[in-house]
Amino acid sequence: MPSYEGEETFYLHYNFPPFCTGEARPIRGTSRREVGHGNLAQRALKGMVPEDCPYTVRVVSEVLESNGSSSMATVCAGTMAMMDAGVQMTKPVSGIAMGLISDADSGKYAVLSDILGDEDHLGDMDFKVTGTADGITACQMDIKVKGLSYEILVNALQQARDGRLHILEKLTDTIAAPREDVKSYAPKMVTTRIANEYIGALIGPGGKVIQELQKETGCTIVINEDPVTEEGIVEILGTGQEGIDAVLAKIDSLTFKPEVGSVYEVKVIKMLDFGAVVEYMEAPGNEVLLHVSELAWERTENVSDVVNMGDVFDVKYFGLDKRTRKDKVSRKALLPKPEGYVERPKRDDNRSRDNRGRDNRNRDNRKRD
Repeated sequence: MPSYEGEETFYLHYNFPPFCTGEARPIRGTSRREVGHGNLAQRALKGMVPEDCPYTVRVVSEVLESNGSSSMATVCAGTMAMMDAGVQMTKPVSGIAMGLISDADSGKYAVLSDILGDEDHLGDMDFKVTGTADGITACQMDIKVKGLSYEILVNALQQARDGRLHILEKLTDTIAAPREDVKSYAPKMVTTRIANEYIGALIGPGGKVIQELQKETGCTIVINEDPVTEEGIVEILGTGQEGIDAVLAKIDSLTFKPEVGSVYEVKVIKMLDFGAVVEYMEAPGNEVLLHVSELAWERTENVSDVVNMGDVFDVKYFGLDKRTRKDKVSRKALLPKPEGYVERPKRDDNRSRDNRGRDNRNRDNRKRD
């Protein structure tokens, strides 16, 4: 029969060489013990790795000695290793092995916590329990008696819970929560979404924008389209956080849309006779003209009298100007209006055109005369 083939995003390899039990024999493949104990530890931890984790996580446990439960040690060490690596585990997991010594004739029994090798070998039960502070994530039981009473099972589970919580407290005393970021030398993967209309802008003509961005930042950028929402799913892969941040900043710049009535911090990047070109600080690369008439309430003859190159200040966004069909921002709208200020009357463009037309006709008539 063909073996099972599939994909996993979380693997746990449990290596238990012969010398752990004092044996001297060649290693020929994975042993039955390694398969069973490794599967138990993997089930214990797998449920606490979030589904949206962008990484395929592989935990390797190298057992050097067998005394007590090496599989439960694997669970505890695996929890700390993943939290230290920056895997955002939902909750930390601890585990403990429970044993049993019983006498069938008298009915007496004793449940043992964290059994040693001799207690495992000579006892009647090997009951491994793993879980978080809220419940059990995996368990496995080997017994050498015909059965267990309900009373023994309840006591074993309660004692295991007390032991797990005690061990869990020691784990969280050492590392209370997963690190916010993976280690500096580890590959990083960040996923973000953009509206469908911006996918083309991020790719650029013939892929020019995305190729230059990958070259500048050293990151790999992959764009897929969500079949349901049709949004662009952007995956950024790299080892340097600075490069990833640069890609995110570029995406923010491409998708930035100012809201009418909102105030934004801008920086002067170009000086013109009729105004200053300013750049939105939160979206570098997005430029807008600040007209000279919107610099201050007072009449401004020279732009440099009010602002200079590199100046940073706030402006208010008014949307598209009906006359110029370009974005309009104002600095003076955020400044207090001077006392006694009288706004100059706006010129009627239609009347001005009529006057100019009449003057031109009169001039032509004079020439003919």
